Amino acid sequence: MLSEASVERLTQPTLTDEGQRASGFRFGDPRVMALFAALILFLHLPNGFRNRDLRKHVSDLLDLEPPEYYAGKMTYDLRRLRLKGIIARGPHTTRYFLTPYGYRVALFMTRLHARLFRPGLASLNPDPGGHVPHPLRRAMDKVNVEIDTLIERSHLKQKKAA
Repeated sequence: MLSEASVERLTQPTLTDEGQRASGFRFGDPRVMALFAALILFLHLPNGFRNRDLRKHVSDLLDLEPPEYYAGKMTYDLRRLRLKGIIARGPHTTRYFLTPYGYRVALFMTRLHARLFRPGLASLNPDPGGHVPHPLRRAMDKVNVEIDTLIERSHLKQKKAA
């Protein structure tokens, strides 16, 4: 789990002690989620990874050709990751390493998106097909009923025009 402050630091724009600005990572954004998923692939590499290594995996996860996710975009993303403390660059090298904090962030955000966010949103679809587990569908139906009840009790429901 990540603390509320950690999630806020990750998702909101921040300013480092040196005065460098780092924009936030929007949870659910396909580029951000692909970036976190690709980072996990490099945890086991003792020599870290380079811009081009990560770029290849991120573009594959986004279903883009590498020229569409060009080096400048990857450089921008690497800078944000570094300023947020998710990755660190080795001294006098162009190789990056996932920090322990970065590993927890990447793993948590990737799992949250894959196991909760995507299935949860899919269960809101009135015709989910066979890809949403039945117990999840029933649970989401109960949640929807409770939300409707709360709205009705708080009189937030729009009144019909006479």
